[in-house]
Amino acid sequence: MTNTVLPQVTKKATLLAVAFQISFSSLLLAQIPAPEETLGFKVGADFHLATYEQSLEYFNKLDVASDRIQMVHVGETSEGRPWFFALISSADNIKNIGKYKAIAQRLAHPDGMTREEAKQLAKEGKPIVHIDGGLHASEVAGAQHTISLAHQLISTAESDERIARILDDVIILLWPSLNPDGQDIIANWYEENVGTPYEVAPVPWLYQKYVGHDNNRDAYMVNMIESRVVGRTWREWEPNIIHVHHQSSPFPTRIWLPPFAEPIASQTPPLVAREVNMIGMAMAQELETEGLKGAVHMGQGFDAWYPGYIDYMPVLQNIPSFWTETALYRYATPYFYTINDFPKDRSDLRIESLYSSPWPGGWWRISDAIQYMQTASIAVLDYASKYSETVLFNKYQSAQNTIEKYRNEPPYAYFIPQQQRDPARPVELLKRLAFNGIKISQLDKAITFDGQAYPKGTWVIPMDQEFAELARQVLDVQVYPDLREFPDGPLEQPYDAAGWSLPLQFELNIIAAASPLSEDIRASLREVKGTKVDWKTAASDDNSKIDFAPGIGFNTNEVAAGILPLPGSLKGSGTTLLLDPKENNTFRVLGEAWKQGLTVEYANQKYVVKGASETLTKRWVDDFAVNIARTGSSSGVRIQPRIAIYEPWTASMDMGWTRWLLDNFGLPYTVIRNSDFAASNLKDRFDVIVMASERNGTIENGYKKGQVPPRYEGGLGETGIRNLDDFVKAGGTLVCMNQSSDFAIESLYLPVKNIVKGVNRKDFFTGGSIMEVAANTAHPVMAGMPDHASVFVNRSPVFTTLEGFKGEALAKYQEKGSPLRSGFLLGTKYLNGYAAALDVQHGQGHVILFGFQPQWRGQPMGTYRTLFNAMLYGENTAKSRAVSEGFWAAPAKAEGNSRASGGKQ
Repeated sequence: MTNTVLPQVTKKATLLAVAFQISFSSLLLAQIPAPEETLGFKVGADFHLATYEQSLEYFNKLDVASDRIQMVHVGETSEGRPWFFALISSADNIKNIGKYKAIAQRLAHPDGMTREEAKQLAKEGKPIVHIDGGLHASEVAGAQHTISLAHQLISTAESDERIARILDDVIILLWPSLNPDGQDIIANWYEENVGTPYEVAPVPWLYQKYVGHDNNRDAYMVNMIESRVVGRTWREWEPNIIHVHHQSSPFPTRIWLPPFAEPIASQTPPLVAREVNMIGMAMAQELETEGLKGAVHMGQGFDAWYPGYIDYMPVLQNIPSFWTETALYRYATPYFYTINDFPKDRSDLRIESLYSSPWPGGWWRISDAIQYMQTASIAVLDYASKYSETVLFNKYQSAQNTIEKYRNEPPYAYFIPQQQRDPARPVELLKRLAFNGIKISQLDKAITFDGQAYPKGTWVIPMDQEFAELARQVLDVQVYPDLREFPDGPLEQPYDAAGWSLPLQFELNIIAAASPLSEDIRASLREVKGTKVDWKTAASDDNSKIDFAPGIGFNTNEVAAGILPLPGSLKGSGTTLLLDPKENNTFRVLGEAWKQGLTVEYANQKYVVKGASETLTKRWVDDFAVNIARTGSSSGVRIQPRIAIYEPWTASMDMGWTRWLLDNFGLPYTVIRNSDFAASNLKDRFDVIVMASERNGTIENGYKKGQVPPRYEGGLGETGIRNLDDFVKAGGTLVCMNQSSDFAIESLYLPVKNIVKGVNRKDFFTGGSIMEVAANTAHPVMAGMPDHASVFVNRSPVFTTLEGFKGEALAKYQEKGSPLRSGFLLGTKYLNGYAAALDVQHGQGHVILFGFQPQWRGQPMGTYRTLFNAMLYGENTAKSRAVSEGFWAAPAKAEGNSRASGGKQ
């Protein structure tokens, strides 16, 4: 009887259990809100974009409905928006999140750990995977896919075995957006214009407060608030994989995936590079499994040479980090492609080894892009789940490999003396390195090493540390490889900069140790540590005046908080203060002096401040570590500049960086637009007008009629150019950075020639590189510069002068040999003997032409002063001095395109 009844009871119980589970799962699913209930439309619907606020509202509803998600506040954006990511995993993992964070930290920083201990932690830990909605807000699908991905992960956790396994095995940091400000800017612009002739019009302003698209070029400098928030969060969580979504797949492919194009960063850890490539192939396989055609790898576009990408620099911190590029038409507007739209080399739909399933064309909607992104994201999470122990252990192994590497080969360390031309400059560099996880020490006594004497207090970066490859990648000189599109053909252009060596850009003396550090030297090292600031409770005031990052800056990191400069000094007697422009913080003092209503003058290559109290003066010395000399009297030219910066409606990143620089130095300015040039009273309003690096056509013509709403159309036009010409001739100063110099040369008919304009790339090419120039230090614009300086060039003009020229060269290239310091240079003859910057007299005024970018992405701190000096170079300063003779003369014969002459053709 027992044998006959028990099976029926068991069967009945099983059926009841299954029914209960189905019912319970259905109940749970019913409690998980669908995105459309919050948004008012389905994610991926044509002509609809969710704002960041809508996205956050939905994520918060998921947080209330499920114990598998927890919203984590990480800070605020540049515009003050509260910023969150979603912590998604199993309920048990979230309850024990402290344990898994501790394991992640220990594997990331493994010095002293044995291989066996690491293997055990890899078994106990859970991979932490960062996925986000992207940085570039106009690439709209990313921040929509995170909504859909969150819903999939939470709503199918009970019904989908694969998702349940992922949540059990993986801890997900899902950021709704890496650019909340930009998401709102783009979504609101699109909503305003959808259904009108301007539905797909470009946004006429940057989609980040200062830098727009360059928010993904700021990883090692961490100049932007957003960069620091993300970097601080990564150091807290030490993720094992970072996946950032973009939308710029080379047409007609539908999604670009790693492996990257050549070249990649020279210090990339091999193990991490291999893992990135494996994940790229895993995503491609998943896309093929789901029938999503058009995945491609490598190519010639997306190289990873430049380490400033926020989605690649973590590779140098032993994290498999990468971006993907999904196809985009424009915003959420659909588009139908035919084979006639395809480039010739892809119109035959030929199968390629790294493009296995060519996309045949058809409709492309934002929902398609979201599907591709979501499939790729799930593939990444599935990879982390299947290979969790390997992913965790490899982070330890890559870190350990780096430590062992630099115990056995140079550079064994970097020595950074405290005494530099600008003592605050090494602090700016070291705080940034420390913030990114580099360990820094100081000598507690004077030593001699490799024949070089180093005083007590010298900073030392020992290279036997886990993030050493990052330090080397930014401190060493770059040599961009000579890769050609075909033999003897043009160079394969770097996707971004070719050279960025920070010691050159910062004008610092840094010495690499070619010999191992002895035990005696190591015994004299003391790890730098300060009192770090809690970002959650810190006041909004500037926490560290010495660096110009506002607010809490870098001091949430204890090493960065301990980086202190040599103290400033106050010497001499008298009430008049002399400040040297070789120190960047001199200009922050000037900004405060003007705010206080004090008198500022220029005299003999120095700035003079009159009327400052003893208390104020001492505060400047303490806050900014500046060296001030007091004197009884000084006769100079008063400067109270009325500075205007021209901001075109074409959303200038270079001007955004200029605004950022002026705001952080507290220098006053007025933004002017095209309409301001329509009036003929520019000289009545301003002394100096600054133009960032923009192409001639952008400044003159702007957006074409019908491309954007009418109020954003056009550029300066003929009337604006004529009024600008009158402004300069009446005594104004026009400052043109880099490419805008061509506009001034042509539009104002200056007797100047850009000798590289029109020269073929196979004959002359620099990419973004660092060159050496000689500086005319007698000129006020070059005050404070060393005799020989490093400048950053990028599609930069090279000048010679023509008949009728009046003025002088501010900087020049050497007559023989290569001026290349870091990056790449093809065509040395196009630089030898020519001018890198000019002061052109034009009527009663002056046009300053920079053939380099003095403020490029906030990095070249050694040339900030040239821009500041130029903005203070008004009519009175110019009249107070005679042109200096003998610094430079135009070569007898100019190289280059014979058509590239001064003035308009």
